[in-house]
Amino acid sequence: MARVAARLTLLQIGLALGLVAILARAAQLQLVQGQHWAQEADRERRAREVLPARRGMLLDRNGVPLAVTQEYYHVGIAPNEVRDRRALVRAAASALDVPVAELERDLSGDKRYLYFHGPFTAVDVQPIRGMPGIHLESEYRRFYPARGLARPIIGTYSADSGRGISGLELALDSVLTGTPGEAVVLKDRAGRRYDSPSRVTRLPEPGLDIVLTLDAELQDIAEHGLDEAVEAMHARGGDVVFLDPRTGEVLASASRQEGADDPSEGRPSTVTDPFEPGSTAKLFTAAALLTHQLVDSSDRVFAENGEWDMPVGDARRPRVRRIHDAHRTQGSLTLAQAIQVSSNVAMAKFSLRLQPALQFDALRDFGFGSPTGVEFPGESRGRLARPDRWRDRISGPSIAMGYEFGVTPLQLAAAYGAIANDGVLLAPSLVLSIRDADGRVRYRHHPEPVRQAISPVIAARLREFLRGAVGEGGTGERAQLVNYTLLGKTGTAVRFEGGRYIQGEYTASFAALFPAETPQLVAIVKIDDPKGEYYGGLTAAPVTRRMLDQALSARRVAIDRSRLVTPAPVDTTHEAQPDQTPSPTRVVVSWPPVPSVDSAQPGALVPNLVGVPVRRAAVALHRRGFRVVLHGVGKVTRTSPAAGDSLAPRDTVTVWAE
Repeated sequence: MARVAARLTLLQIGLALGLVAILARAAQLQLVQGQHWAQEADRERRAREVLPARRGMLLDRNGVPLAVTQEYYHVGIAPNEVRDRRALVRAAASALDVPVAELERDLSGDKRYLYFHGPFTAVDVQPIRGMPGIHLESEYRRFYPARGLARPIIGTYSADSGRGISGLELALDSVLTGTPGEAVVLKDRAGRRYDSPSRVTRLPEPGLDIVLTLDAELQDIAEHGLDEAVEAMHARGGDVVFLDPRTGEVLASASRQEGADDPSEGRPSTVTDPFEPGSTAKLFTAAALLTHQLVDSSDRVFAENGEWDMPVGDARRPRVRRIHDAHRTQGSLTLAQAIQVSSNVAMAKFSLRLQPALQFDALRDFGFGSPTGVEFPGESRGRLARPDRWRDRISGPSIAMGYEFGVTPLQLAAAYGAIANDGVLLAPSLVLSIRDADGRVRYRHHPEPVRQAISPVIAARLREFLRGAVGEGGTGERAQLVNYTLLGKTGTAVRFEGGRYIQGEYTASFAALFPAETPQLVAIVKIDDPKGEYYGGLTAAPVTRRMLDQALSARRVAIDRSRLVTPAPVDTTHEAQPDQTPSPTRVVVSWPPVPSVDSAQPGALVPNLVGVPVRRAAVALHRRGFRVVLHGVGKVTRTSPAAGDSLAPRDTVTVWAE
């Protein structure tokens, strides 16, 4: 009995110790570690989910979307949560494009969860949104509705990093990126998520939408015109910039490089790649000469018949530098005539009157050698050496001819904009306004003057020089339009690449102000290494004319046509000043453009335009003096009156397209 009693005692002691241990452990779990395990259980049951924010849109100045973020959905179905299977099958089969029989079979089987990746749009999932058993998982995707339009400027976006990686997508990333939200979702032991009305949510804040200064229609004209020119001339590439000189707004920026089949893969070379501008830069040395009163309207220099051996050495080591003119001129030239015929010899002689510091300051005042400040990453400052590094009697004349310094097409456009804007240099801009998701404007662009580069009087004289350069006998006369007058200057330069000049390769360019009276557009066209004819007046100038023709025929291009109504004054009694070369008078007439009385032919015939793109058709009709009403886009299907009918000038032709 004693042994039995001892055993019972030991057993009781053991049970007591075990109970004490259990109570101690329970006390530890409940009292000491209770909060920790409660939090751990809550973490297992609840999950914090980041709700992505919609990235802001990029729009053109007329509201055309250029970069858009679209919300897409993946769909999950939990069979055990479905209440009305028949209604769900009917709605989901249609919304998700799934056979009804297949969906019925999957819901009736042993699957715990059905997943449909899609992705599906908001319109697709709207019929099943909110139905019991339906779980929607959203994501955002960036796409570009205009495809390749302005892509070097727009840039690219990385879905992996959620950031812009080039172009405006990078430069404006902090504005476009919204603030993510947060949600707490409930899960069961299998890890399936359940919607709960009591979940804690911080709603995401979408990014801001940005309206760009770009005009999609003018951008399209620039890109197609540049593509056609590069292909026709077998060139290496080129650039086009259209800029509003009154505001500094960049209306179009097109770039093409050799080997870039996809435009989105090319560089935005209008802002990143400087080039030597050639004779388009002669105007800036002329501005310095006029500003410091080192030349007047009666001053002339001998043109050397287009070939001059300029002395550059000293008495001990005499040397000469041979300067050629593409257009050989006999006799003497004023400064205005030197620019009209683009004489290198005359400009080199005039430039010798300038001290290097004065010539350098004039170029810097026009913005060369420093970034323009446009909202774009990687903008080049160009290339302009300090005057103490200039070679005596070599660099000054070279710069006067457009060599030994580099400018980007955008810098050149801004500088010509200053000439059009009474000498005020404006900072170019690509951002017109910024607004939030509710449409409230957070920022609106206003012209930003940089400096008064030249006086209004000097600017007016330079515009007269440009009038002569595109007038009869000027190097840019092929740029003139039929019914409107523009101002401009051609440029041709030996290509400078890799630190050296490449003989036999040229850069052709043309800078224009349109219209001549109160310019609304600055146009810069540059063609890299055109084959065959390579002078700017034979290549870039006609390309500019064709682009402006198309712009005037477009519907929404940013040209204030009401300002083209007043005819340009014709003063037949005015005698040209000695430093001004008379140019042919052109009359600006009302929109749509019609021929002058002398050129209009009564009973003009309507051409056959069936199958012709709408824009080309409008240009053809405008050139014949007709007004145009357009219906549709694409290629022309018919006109009224029909082809072959005779109409008087100013009559209207209605064009129907696809």
